[in-house]
Amino acid sequence: MRTYSLDDVFETRKRRDSWWTVYFVDPVACRVALPIANHTQLTPNGLTVLSLVLGAVSATCFALNHHVAGAVVFYLSFMIDCVDGKIARLKGTGTPFGLWLDYVGDRVRVVLCAGGLAYGQYALTSDVRYVVLGAAVAVLDLFRYVNAPQMKRVRDAVREERGEREPEPESEEDVDSLERVALVPRPRRPRSFPKRFNRFLARHRVRSHLISGIEFHAAVFVVAPLAGAWALIPLAAVAGALLLVNEVFLVYRLWRFTRRHGVPSSQESREHVLV
Repeated sequence: MRTYSLDDVFETRKRRDSWWTVYFVDPVACRVALPIANHTQLTPNGLTVLSLVLGAVSATCFALNHHVAGAVVFYLSFMIDCVDGKIARLKGTGTPFGLWLDYVGDRVRVVLCAGGLAYGQYALTSDVRYVVLGAAVAVLDLFRYVNAPQMKRVRDAVREERGEREPEPESEEDVDSLERVALVPRPRRPRSFPKRFNRFLARHRVRSHLISGIEFHAAVFVVAPLAGAWALIPLAAVAGALLLVNEVFLVYRLWRFTRRHGVPSSQESREHVLV
């Protein structure tokens, strides 16, 4: 049986990830994954189920207004959710069903914890704003994770269409001329600040969109409960607004992408693909 090293576990980290994961979760998750890989028979799916159970415990803590305990257990739940992917990549034991379980488990955890926060604070204060808070968090999360795969499908569809339209060289001379053009050095232009910033983030494995679903979850279920009940609505509102801005920006980029690369030749067939 192979013995894994910490460097082996580090190799399983995503090339780019959310800044919350890179700085606050991966350093712990990698060190937790190592003894699990070397000394247990836990499977990725088993870890995903454990993560979901911890998520339910976190929701119960929130419902009982034990916010610090709920925040700590939510962090543990998310950390274990990161460990399952590392074990799957490390041992090559990932499965298509595991992808589904991980995806659905994340959504269930968020809905449970949002409901727990809303119930606990409403029962304590009778303030209907907490009910709105719970519903808004659940809807935003579901929108984020429904929107992302749909945008990917649109991009894949456009790329597929571009591949059909892209002219292919008809002879070896054409191939040679294309290679020569590719080898001609282009004049270097000073990079803009966004490009320099993106390269800086890439060197640190951080994704360019800094407010994603993961940071939203961290703000609502970890940072705000640790700060105190007074911070739940303000921090959730700010995090939700930033998440919406990020989603609008991504949709705008998708629109620019589709405009720049044209539309499908058959609108009817494309609508069939996207439904």
